[in-house]
Amino acid sequence: MIIVYGFSASGNCHKLRLLLEQLGREYRWVEVDSSRGETRTLDFLAKNPNGRVPLIELEDGRVMAESNAILFWLAEGTPYLPEDSWQRAQALSWMFFEQYSHEPYVAVARFIRGWTPLDSPRRGNLPELQQRGHQALAVMERHLSAAAWFSGPDYGIADIALFGYTDVAGEGGFDLSAYPAVRDWLARVRATPGFIAMPAPSADVAARFAQS
Repeated sequence: MIIVYGFSASGNCHKLRLLLEQLGREYRWVEVDSSRGETRTLDFLAKNPNGRVPLIELEDGRVMAESNAILFWLAEGTPYLPEDSWQRAQALSWMFFEQYSHEPYVAVARFIRGWTPLDSPRRGNLPELQQRGHQALAVMERHLSAAAWFSGPDYGIADIALFGYTDVAGEGGFDLSAYPAVRDWLARVRATPGFIAMPAPSADVAARFAQS
């Protein structure tokens, strides 16, 4: 049994839930609301000194952090990770892209719009974040104009990694109408067997999205 410590509203955490469901793996989800400081408690920091979710814990006490590392470990030996070494490296390159060029802008813009007060000075960062996020979406659009997936010839963990925050990019203020290939890819991911969507945001977060 795998224990997953995660925040359901987080795309990084939802990645793991999606893959585990599609693999049919048994797991136990422990909700840890990072927006309320629950990743900074002494008990949680003892498991992950970096104070972040997601985190998995195995029955023997081993723990692993970092969403894409966990995806890679879970997918080993399954169809979600290519066997060919070149394709595996290509999938990893998109997962690095997601964490370096996509998540810091698309996800952070969404967090600021939904989880900070309407008068937060951090909202002044939104135009730059959205500009950089659109650059990442444009890179994805170019790739998807010639390929169906990011993980090689088939759906896999690079798609799951990029799907998490791209699917809710609208909540970060990103209009996806200019990215038809991205929208078609999102629809293909949603049509994969065992797919589950990220839960809807809480009422207070949804209200801030509406007012942003």
